[in-house]
Amino acid sequence: MQIAIDGPAGAGKSTIAKRLAKETGYIYVDTGAMYRAMALYLIRNGIKADDSEGIEKACVNADISIRYENGEQIVILNGENVNGLIRTQEVSNMASASSPNPKVRKKLVSLQQKLAETADVVMDGRDIGTKVLPGADVKIFLTASTAVRAKRRYDELKEKGEECDLETIEKEIAERDERDMNRAESPLVRAEDAVLVDTSDMDIDEVVGRIRELIWK
Repeated sequence: MQIAIDGPAGAGKSTIAKRLAKETGYIYVDTGAMYRAMALYLIRNGIKADDSEGIEKACVNADISIRYENGEQIVILNGENVNGLIRTQEVSNMASASSPNPKVRKKLVSLQQKLAETADVVMDGRDIGTKVLPGADVKIFLTASTAVRAKRRYDELKEKGEECDLETIEKEIAERDERDMNRAESPLVRAEDAVLVDTSDMDIDEVVGRIRELIWK
């Protein structure tokens, strides 16, 4: 069973995918975390976001894998658990800049597809239903207004004790949407057979309930 959840930053993809995986017993594959791990690797190696040649050369040396401990996905970068290091705004911005690189995508998509071939999965990202798992059994496109998504990210960062500005976050999300939707390689688009779910005025239980209906219909 393959459940593909796509959508822009802050739409609630990871939260919903994790909840669905827990309720169904499927494996949750957070593809964004893989790209964030790659972004962290690039930052650590002094690669700039606009250095496409440097990104291509560096990415081949990044060993990124996933393992599960007590049902939780652990992202491993060159032998290090980086779960607690890949959710900063700096990493997020680098991930958006580096993820369109063909060599980066080829390496990580291969791992994602292998996981989906061997287990029931809930996978979220930006091109799961269109590129990674085009034959997925259920495809969802989650979205929400820019203002709502910015507030969610703001609250998340404040809860972690990070200094942030709501207006700046909203601007960065809008800019990221523009990049993601207009990039040449695997742009953010809704698959023709994906069900649109706008989470702006929905809580987690309502969203999960809606997707459960689609899975078991």
